[in-house]
Amino acid sequence: MILRRGAPVTVPEEAVGARLDTWLASQPDAPTRSQIKSAADEDRLEVDGKVARASYRLRGGESVVLSQPQFDPSAVPPVGEAIPLDVLYEDETMLAINKPAGMVVHPAAGNYTGTLVHALLYRDPSIAWPGQAERAGIVHRLDRDTSGVILVAKTVRAHEALSRQFRERTIRKLYLALVQGNVRGPGRVDLPIGRHPTERKRMSVHGRPARAALTEYLPREHFQGLTLLEVRPHTGRTHQIRVHLASKGHPIVADRVYGGKPYGSLSRQALHASAIEWAHPVSAVSLRVEAPMAEDMEALIVHLRGRSSEGAAAIKKG
Repeated sequence: MILRRGAPVTVPEEAVGARLDTWLASQPDAPTRSQIKSAADEDRLEVDGKVARASYRLRGGESVVLSQPQFDPSAVPPVGEAIPLDVLYEDETMLAINKPAGMVVHPAAGNYTGTLVHALLYRDPSIAWPGQAERAGIVHRLDRDTSGVILVAKTVRAHEALSRQFRERTIRKLYLALVQGNVRGPGRVDLPIGRHPTERKRMSVHGRPARAALTEYLPREHFQGLTLLEVRPHTGRTHQIRVHLASKGHPIVADRVYGGKPYGSLSRQALHASAIEWAHPVSAVSLRVEAPMAEDMEALIVHLRGRSSEGAAAIKKG
């Protein structure tokens, strides 16, 4: 399709008032709305030469360009690889996986193998949807070094239903984050997030264009100079939790991108997608799945509890 080649397309008058992603997805042989959203998130969607959001309302006559990613995974369909998966829930329409830290979700530049997509295709080749083998039914994302639960659809109907719940923000996600500093009470961060103005691989509360983002957090345990938080993101922006907590002066431990200092043997950000609640895509029954904390993060917290207990005992003895 012309959009895939990065050539400009002029918006017709009959599209006035429509959302940009809806209109693009309605064109012959167009990318899916999820692919268009990904392009917008990666600043590859432009209107009249300016980066645009997927929700942009068309005025008619604009020039729209959807650029290709540096690596187009659809050009080389991924092949299943025998990578073990920790399945938390499964039925005929969907499944929930406990993704390990270090695993990339989708094939991308520099990560052509070993992704969650490759593991899913090996486990169930039928999940490779026509023309979208690189998606493998994945509905949302987790950063490479974030562990925890992620949902996967087995059917187009399930994918559409789950994607709708994410768009409407009816899915509830709970994360555990070990952060620097003493966080004494519950809090929230209601700051828009956009691409960092000078460092394109980072996000920022001062970035442009920015999109609304809301995160709430609650202290769960306190250690010496560190706090374990329960975190609930109400939106799904790239790096949202990491950026928001850093903006409050409490970067996640070992998150070097956003100012977190390494601690002990933990070599990745101490962030874990602990639980998710959603409505089943067919029955609409409410479901909740919890993912056991990854061993590296759990070991660090056990160590910190031991140090806290030793410190308390020393104070009491003194």
